[in-house]
Amino acid sequence: MRVAIHFAIGLLFGLGLVVSGMVDPAKIQNFLDFFGTWDPSLVFVMAGAVAAAFTGYRLAWRNERPVLDHRFHLPETTAIDRRLVIGAVVFGIGWGLGGYCPGPAFTSLSLLAPGTIIFVPAMLVGMWLARNAATATTERTISPRQFEG
Repeated sequence: MRVAIHFAIGLLFGLGLVVSGMVDPAKIQNFLDFFGTWDPSLVFVMAGAVAAAFTGYRLAWRNERPVLDHRFHLPETTAIDRRLVIGAVVFGIGWGLGGYCPGPAFTSLSLLAPGTIIFVPAMLVGMWLARNAATATTERTISPRQFEG
């Protein structure tokens, strides 16, 4: 049952991306081009997403636990550190240059959009490299003395 519900939610999300135009890289790039061919229509998409998320969170927090899980899974850290800022900058640059972020990229891949055939594998490699770089950095910063009793 959970798989069917997750599939339906993913399908609804993907359909929303298609209807809103988020799967069209030109639309994204025009939205980011403030001094050229600026397309403000995605402001309404973002406003709708914020309103839906705000409402959804308000409804969810009324419950003691999520409907399909035993507990809420929240971020364990709220620190704004160098890793977060660098990651956000790289993500934003990639989004601006490619015109895709992960959700719309995967949705566009299912529509056989030509740009995603290169973009999605490159994005996955980038995610893998970032995760491995973060793990390597963490492993280097922990000294063996920290584990001595």
